[in-house]
Amino acid sequence: MKHLPLPLIAIAIFLVAAMAIAAALKGRSGRPETFATRRKPIATSREQAMYWRLKEAFPDAVVLTQVAFSALITSERAHRNRYDRKVADFVLCDRSFTVTAVIELDDASHTGREDADAARAALLERAGYRFMRFAQVPDVQPLRAKLALPSPTAPPVAK
Repeated sequence: MKHLPLPLIAIAIFLVAAMAIAAALKGRSGRPETFATRRKPIATSREQAMYWRLKEAFPDAVVLTQVAFSALITSERAHRNRYDRKVADFVLCDRSFTVTAVIELDDASHTGREDADAARAALLERAGYRFMRFAQVPDVQPLRAKLALPSPTAPPVAK
């Protein structure tokens, strides 16, 4: 019986081992295929109150909630990780979905995060958005005054 050369045997053993490992790992990403999930409210009770206050103050506006920064701004790919997981509480738009203001409603989670909040505001303002921050849900008239948007009863301004 003729023997195979040792390097050829080593290569054959390596290939068989590599195929066995590949077969064992096939379909495994290191994460479980299924995991527990549960429902989560879209908005807290304070955010719901702010939503309805915005709708009351600006009935002709489109009010969007929980809007990803990546839907509002773009940049070179290398910089997108700076905002790709950030979310704005509210985005106020006109009927053509042109953004008129980005609005944050602070809660206890913002305590001690003033620098991070300022950086978020600066990011949106650099992109050309008007950014407003509220500590509490404002009344209708102060909200209209602060945002200085046309009154819902005012006639449209001619361009």
